[in-house]
Amino acid sequence: MTAPAPAPRHFLDIWKLEGHELRAILEDAKARKAARRGWPKGRPDADRPAEGRTLAMIFEKNSTRTRFSFDAAMRQLGGDVIISNAVDMQLGRGEPIEDTARVLSRMVDAVMIRSNVHEDVERLALWSTIPVINGLSDRSHPCQILADLMTFEEHRGLVEGKTFAWVGDGNNVCSSFIHAAPKLGFRLNIATPAVFHPDMMDLARAAEQQGQVKTTQDPREAVRGADCVITDTWVSMGDTDHDERLEALEPYQVDARLMGEAAKDAVFLHCLPAHRGEEVTDEVMDGPASLIWDEAENRIHAQKSILAWCFGAI
Repeated sequence: MTAPAPAPRHFLDIWKLEGHELRAILEDAKARKAARRGWPKGRPDADRPAEGRTLAMIFEKNSTRTRFSFDAAMRQLGGDVIISNAVDMQLGRGEPIEDTARVLSRMVDAVMIRSNVHEDVERLALWSTIPVINGLSDRSHPCQILADLMTFEEHRGLVEGKTFAWVGDGNNVCSSFIHAAPKLGFRLNIATPAVFHPDMMDLARAAEQQGQVKTTQDPREAVRGADCVITDTWVSMGDTDHDERLEALEPYQVDARLMGEAAKDAVFLHCLPAHRGEEVTDEVMDGPASLIWDEAENRIHAQKSILAWCFGAI
């Protein structure tokens, strides 16, 4: 009797992983980055854990960092990629995502999807016999948060015991920070207007896991003494309430004065793209506390290790 195939390792939401798994991915990412310092960007890593493997990438949303970083990540792991916009696939003509999952499972070794609806990511994973990675959905952005935490640790040491302050919209990126806080032991202060508060289920789950997550409507209260200040665009792809958002979020702009409330050596993160002059000023974006360019680069390294974890190499 043939043994059943092992269940694929999906990377869908940070809250679904154990803290030790997240720590292993982060440490592997740091090691991989250090090992290839000075190398050409197209040169594969020495161990090539994805050699002979192909990653399919499906995009329902526009992308710069996710698209380029996953492509570079897979190539540096020794593998290959196939990229498609959902509108160019039969998905765009109404093929059930369950059928797409069955087909791709026979053609490639893993799928990364950047989706409009989180439930579609879950359905794709449910019917796939290969790993599925959430490259972004309306509910979470787990790959981004691992790159952010990696960036912080490169400059300020382990996140455990540190204080992170999220300022602005309680969006999908904020949700993934909430997911990560209890897993990796950092404090998270969130300042949002009441109308754009974080997901209540995420907050409840974090509380059940003894996460140190606090919410407030006062950005200065959230930032006071923080080791890291984070924001994101106020109007995300798909949002239709542009004017309402700008009016409600104007008091949450990260400027030099707000950064002055943080710890003396605090750093600033933003997943990009940024709307300079809205959620953050040029002075902060281009200032000495900003780590945004390291953060963008680290999408490659963090996602290499996410892929390696999905393939069982970690």
